[in-house]
Amino acid sequence: MDPIYNSCAGLDVHKRSITACIRRLRPERSIFQETRTFGTMTRDILEMADWLASAGVTHVVLESTGVYWKPVFNLLEGRFTVLLVNAKHVKHVPGRKTDVQDCQWLAQLLQAGLLKGSFIPERPQRELRDLTRHRAQLVAEKTKVTNRLHKVLEDTNIKIGAVASDLLGASGRAMLRALITGQQTPQEMANLARGLLREKIPQLVLALEGKVTEHHRFVLEELLDHLEDLEKRIERFSRRIEEVSGPFDQAIQALMRLPGIERRSAENVVAEIGATLEAFPSPGHLASWAGMCPGSNESAGKRKSGKTTKGSRWLRAALCQAAWAATHKKDSYFQAQYRRLAGRRGKKRALVAVGHSLLVVIYHILKDRVTFKDLGADYFEKLNVKRLIPKLVKRLENLGYEVNITPLQNAA
Repeated sequence: MDPIYNSCAGLDVHKRSITACIRRLRPERSIFQETRTFGTMTRDILEMADWLASAGVTHVVLESTGVYWKPVFNLLEGRFTVLLVNAKHVKHVPGRKTDVQDCQWLAQLLQAGLLKGSFIPERPQRELRDLTRHRAQLVAEKTKVTNRLHKVLEDTNIKIGAVASDLLGASGRAMLRALITGQQTPQEMANLARGLLREKIPQLVLALEGKVTEHHRFVLEELLDHLEDLEKRIERFSRRIEEVSGPFDQAIQALMRLPGIERRSAENVVAEIGATLEAFPSPGHLASWAGMCPGSNESAGKRKSGKTTKGSRWLRAALCQAAWAATHKKDSYFQAQYRRLAGRRGKKRALVAVGHSLLVVIYHILKDRVTFKDLGADYFEKLNVKRLIPKLVKRLENLGYEVNITPLQNAA
C-alpha cells in the first residue's frame, strides 16, 4: 500500500489507557514506527499530543469505542486532523488481537488513505445534540413512569383512564391527588373534573370506586412526584436548548413549516444533521447515514435483504414521529403516500417511507435554501391518469352504472 501521509498516528483508546503508534515515512522511503502507552487523564492526553506533535504527526485516527473517544477527540481537535472511524470497518486479522497491533493497524490503514472518518459536527452542534438527546431520554423516562402509574391504578381497579382521555390532565391529576390523600368519596373526586369532562361525572363516579390501600397510595404519590420532577427537568432542558440554538434558529424555523414538524422535532433534526449539511453530498447519502432507506445486500445477482440499516437512532426516531404526524394532515402528499403504501407494504414500512420523503425535503430546504410546497393529495393519481380511469369506470360499472366518458376541452 502506497503511503498517502508522511507522518500519522493510530490510537487504541480504552477506559484507563491509550496505546498510540506513530508511523512516519523516512526520506529513503522506509517506514519508521514507534509505539507508546499513555493514561487517559487530561495531563496524560496532553503529553501524548505533545509527543505526536514533536514527531510531525498531521493526521490521527481512533475508533469510536463507546464514549471513551470523546475526551481524546476534544483535546486533539485543532492540533491535528482527527478521524473517528467505525470499529466494524477496521477489523484486524482474527487471532492477532492486542492493543499494540490494533493501533499499528490503524496507523497503517490511515497512512495508506484507506480510512474514512465519521461525521463529527462542530462543537456548538455537538452541545446542542447532547442537550436534545438528554431531553429525549427524559421524555422516554416520563413515558415509562406514566405506564407504571396506569398499572398501579389497574391494580386498585381505578378506571380513570377508561373515562378520561388524558389521565395526566388537570382533572386527572386533581383526582389522583385526592385519591392519594384518601379523604374524599368517589362522588367528591368526580366533582373535581373540569371542562368537557364534567359531562362524564356519572361514569367517573363508577370509575373511582376501587380498593385502594396505603401501599397503593404511597406508590402513586412517589410516581406522581417523579413524573412532575421529570416534567420540570424537561422544561429546563427545553429552555436551555432554545438558548443555545441561536445559530441554528433560521434552519429550525424553516423546518417548522413542514407538516408534522413542530419546534421540538425541528430542534432534534437540526441537532443531528446540522444546518448546512456540508458532510452530505446528496439526499441519498443523508438517508443512508440516517438509516432511512433500504439496505443493500446482494450476492451472485440475487437480492438477499432490503431491510434498513442501523443508522442514527436519534434522527430516525425524530423522523418517524414527524412522519406519523404528517400522515394525519389532510389533503397532503405525505398522507397520500402513507395510504398508498400501508395497504400493500404494511404500516411500519409506509411510515419509514414517509420519514425518508421528509428527510429528502429537509435536505433540499437546508442545502438549497428552497421553500416547501406540498404536492397535494392527488399527486399520485395525476402521475398516470390513463391507468386510473379504467379502474374508476370498472368500479362504477360494478355498482350497476353505465359510464360514458367525455373529456373536457379545457382540461389540462
